[in-house]
Amino acid sequence: MADDHATLLTRLAAIVGASHVLRDVQDVEPYVVDHRARYRGRAIAVVRPGTTSEVASVVRACAERRVGIVPQGGNTSLCGGATPHAEGNEIVLLLTRLDRVRAVDRANATITVEAGVPLVKVQEAAAAHDLSFPLSLASEGSCTIGGNLSTNAGGTAVLRFGNARELALGLEVVLADGRVLDGLRGLRKDNTGYDLKQLFIGGEGTLGIVTAAVMKLFPLPQSRVTALAAVRDVASAIALLRLAQRALGDRLVGFELISDVALVLSQQHHPGSADPLPGHAWYVLMQADDTAPDAPLEAQVEQALADGVSQGLVEDAAVAQSRDQAARLWALRENISEAQRREGPNIKHDISLPVSAIPDFLAQSERALEAALPGVRFVVFGHLGDGNLHYNLAAPAGVAPEAFMTSLGTANRIVHDLVNAAGGSISAEHGIGQLKREELRHYKSPLEIELMQRIKGALDPAGILNPGKVI
Repeated sequence: MADDHATLLTRLAAIVGASHVLRDVQDVEPYVVDHRARYRGRAIAVVRPGTTSEVASVVRACAERRVGIVPQGGNTSLCGGATPHAEGNEIVLLLTRLDRVRAVDRANATITVEAGVPLVKVQEAAAAHDLSFPLSLASEGSCTIGGNLSTNAGGTAVLRFGNARELALGLEVVLADGRVLDGLRGLRKDNTGYDLKQLFIGGEGTLGIVTAAVMKLFPLPQSRVTALAAVRDVASAIALLRLAQRALGDRLVGFELISDVALVLSQQHHPGSADPLPGHAWYVLMQADDTAPDAPLEAQVEQALADGVSQGLVEDAAVAQSRDQAARLWALRENISEAQRREGPNIKHDISLPVSAIPDFLAQSERALEAALPGVRFVVFGHLGDGNLHYNLAAPAGVAPEAFMTSLGTANRIVHDLVNAAGGSISAEHGIGQLKREELRHYKSPLEIELMQRIKGALDPAGILNPGKVI
């Protein structure tokens, strides 16, 4: 085996250059530990190709020896989807050198980017041409567009623009045998058979390796209004959502739900955070954009909130009066995950439900979890507009977070059973990776699992692409 690996490493060095084949422990270490430090693996090497052609050659070399390939971008996976296994018989294929913006087509409102371009750089490249790329995540400074596509990332603007899947028009993909599928077409309409790109979006690198994509762009907003509203309960938040949608239409871009526990945790771990509406049980963070110049957007948002007050839905509200104030309000929401990390290990659920089912789910799950795990703390936040909750559980006061993690199985079964019963999903935007692989088998029907396995077998018969992930 060692001789086989040595031969492979020699060939890989010839493909990408010796300096781009990392083998020393200290060089490899950052790429074999996941973002949450939940998974730690080993790798034969970390290989850094710089072009699609090099990716294809690396894949062919590994395919000949049946060596597993773990594609990785910004290493921000929350489910261990980009982390190799402990056996150390895989390579990590690091795609961050594929970092070119290949083209911006202003008339067609598209941008063609390579997989290793950080999300924030895609946004900036679009803005330089007076256009907007609306995908927005807390990790946008480090996550890459390839990773966003491989997990079908969501984020804060899904209500208006949809997940990564809805933003992708065409893909370039290296297949498991090293052939390159060139589907970089910027077409809104193309009914020439199966839409193959949809197999790879959300596939977490198990069916093919995305190396470039054509993504939709939109007009730049000319005005933007951000507001924080305090509400009594989640039913009131949902009623406010419907009110805001009627008042603002598709100008309502984001509608985030934040519990008091989540907000306080964010503030505690980020001194100097904004605190405009203290002392309420639930909060909604709203964002509305308008592409028309001189639109009376702020007045319309304020009227919607005033209507919410008069209808008993809103207890108090604050509307940002500057970009800095808006950024400080968004920081409250975006800093929650980091605050949880600093607090210690916690049990996380990335779930989606019909919006109408959320209040009953929250009530039922709280009762069941309190009975099973007395004193558990509920850190709940998420994208209420599209039914996606980050339903996280922290250790009771006085209980070590590490000890609380032994309750993971109990908590998952309670939460996921209730989600399933309500017609929801156990993974809304973070993917499956290693973390939810067995849970997927528990909740997917046998026929769905069979079809997924048949697709995997057809596209990756040797099982070398991101082995042990998803399916």
